Amino acid sequence: MLMQDVNRRRFLQLAGGTVGATMLSDSIARAAMIPASRRTRSLADVEHIVVLMQENRSFDHYYGVLRGVRGFGEPHPVVLPSGQPVWYQADGSTVVPPFRPDVENLALTFIEDLDHSWAGTHQMFNDGNWDQWLPAKTTTCMAHLERSDLPFHYALADAFTVCDGYHCSMLGPTDPNRYYMWTGWDGNDGKGGGPVIANDELGYGWQTYPERLEQAGVSWKIYQDVGVGLTAAGYWGWTSDAFIGNYGDNSLLYFFNYQNSTPGSPLYQAALTGTDVSVSGGFFDILQADVKSGNLPSVSWVVAPEAYTEHPAWPAGYGAWYTAGVLNALTSDPEVWSKTVLLITFDENDGFFDHVVSPYPNVGTLPGQSTVPLDNELFDGTAGTAGGTDGVVGPYGGGVRVPMLAVSPWSRGGWVCSETFDHTSLIRFIEARFGVDEPNITPWRRAMFGDLTSAFDFESATDSVPTLPSVAAYNTGTVSPSFHPVPPATGSVPTQEPGVRPSRQLGYRFSVAFGADPQNLNIAVANPGALGVYLQARSLTVAGAPYTYTIGSGDELATTLANPGTYDLSLHGPNGFYRHYAGSPQTVIKVEETTNDWAGRVKLWITAGFGGGRDHHRVIVNAVDAYGGDYELDTRGGAEIVIETQGAGGWYDLALTSPADASFSYQLAGRLESGGQLTSDPQLGRS
Repeated sequence: MLMQDVNRRRFLQLAGGTVGATMLSDSIARAAMIPASRRTRSLADVEHIVVLMQENRSFDHYYGVLRGVRGFGEPHPVVLPSGQPVWYQADGSTVVPPFRPDVENLALTFIEDLDHSWAGTHQMFNDGNWDQWLPAKTTTCMAHLERSDLPFHYALADAFTVCDGYHCSMLGPTDPNRYYMWTGWDGNDGKGGGPVIANDELGYGWQTYPERLEQAGVSWKIYQDVGVGLTAAGYWGWTSDAFIGNYGDNSLLYFFNYQNSTPGSPLYQAALTGTDVSVSGGFFDILQADVKSGNLPSVSWVVAPEAYTEHPAWPAGYGAWYTAGVLNALTSDPEVWSKTVLLITFDENDGFFDHVVSPYPNVGTLPGQSTVPLDNELFDGTAGTAGGTDGVVGPYGGGVRVPMLAVSPWSRGGWVCSETFDHTSLIRFIEARFGVDEPNITPWRRAMFGDLTSAFDFESATDSVPTLPSVAAYNTGTVSPSFHPVPPATGSVPTQEPGVRPSRQLGYRFSVAFGADPQNLNIAVANPGALGVYLQARSLTVAGAPYTYTIGSGDELATTLANPGTYDLSLHGPNGFYRHYAGSPQTVIKVEETTNDWAGRVKLWITAGFGGGRDHHRVIVNAVDAYGGDYELDTRGGAEIVIETQGAGGWYDLALTSPADASFSYQLAGRLESGGQLTSDPQLGRS
């Protein structure tokens, strides 16, 4: 990272302009007085989509303690090969759970940068085991921030909608992840200079999504600062002055068609122009002018200078200041804001820890099954234009979970949306609105990741929003050495903020049936829902685990795993779906599960049988409902449990044991997408 000292006067000159150096968020409150455009009460009311992709933070790193999201309060974390929950990452005898660095003002602390290479991230991934964070990323990867450190970020989440199932697209660095945002992939088919797994910036020839928009007559633009130039001589906008330019994050400039464009041509005007903040004094002048003049394009991408990208070691507070500037520009005309969606996300996680194992396909040697094609999802070790090899064969992604905020008049109210997304979801949202398809997105991605429409309510969204906090205190312009946080000698898993938040209804409708015989563990998944489903099977006893399964919408999947005798198997899926099955050859208790999503009801039928028949002896099963109620069931003749989820925001969590069989332990948890008042998982905020 290039940093240089910038005195305060110089910084204020660069940070000034027509939007105002203090960057207060009063305009957000003013714009809230204007109702959302609801001409059709549908996605068609969106006239402007703006994407701000920042740099290198994981979801847990920023939002692990936020109320009502899948963070550090996770009730069913994956278990590592060590036998410890995922929080307890280790490097030899060193074990470090997530920790908040002991620093007074983390918003302005320059926390050090970490490895985020393809090789290092696949080392962490470790064939889906997710247990090599410390060896690959150092103990700093477990550092996290909280509300007092990120008041602006948390206020945005509380005012609008946070997506807690959003992943970056690939297990690697910045440029390849940004190619997914702008092209749908990394040239995975080996054409046009791909595949790309590093920040090589060698020049590429496959078609980009903005070119498809141009051909379809959909207006688009990149908002950026030109720095010392947007040609290769100017390092594509990456300068030695970290407070100007675009940090090289306008990755369209690495494609030949843009490099060869000429002034006045559509590609040049939309992608190779911007502010010259050294002259004009304002980063947001062009954006605000386009808003006020009615010239904001249908689709826009905003690219920040290095110091404001939030890329470590640059502090989060600088990014908050820049994000506030974008918001102020977009809301400078309330009529425009009433028709605008701003999507704020991060290109990758740097090296910071996140506890949710990324969805990934069973490609190469990774065990599992898929009902959808897996074409172009395996990197075979040979890089693109460079003609070299990284030496690490593995899946492209999905990548680590990163923050995503849907900020718009249709996403107010402090909601959480827990559908599984990645950077291709940005393209698919534009596809859904403007009808311009991107053929580079693979079948597996389309099955696995949603289109972001579930994050919005176009029919009855609220028209009120709280005032966001000022970011004026972050307007410092100072540069500090990188800070290496030291974990506490004795750590513990952080406590998540208590309470729930309203949660968007999702299209997941799937069921899992499990059975064990002396030779096999049998899993059958039926997915009649509108969304594809990812499941990971983890076990310390079943050979070959973890296994990864993709079940497309409308598909069914049946698989068998070798029964080791005494078995212990867990299934993890979207939005907190969890199943745990444990037993032995002596286990005779059988559980049949039936779910009725629309009624918000789970029904279990429990029997105990010997030799294929029902047991006429008394076998007791104890059931503990995390949302209230303990049961003692006599399975003689069969026993039924009916769980109503309406009173728990759609959630259920039932654990079954039996004094007759110490090896027997079943647990079923998740949410039914009923028509009731759905909330985030109530267990996330429990101490």
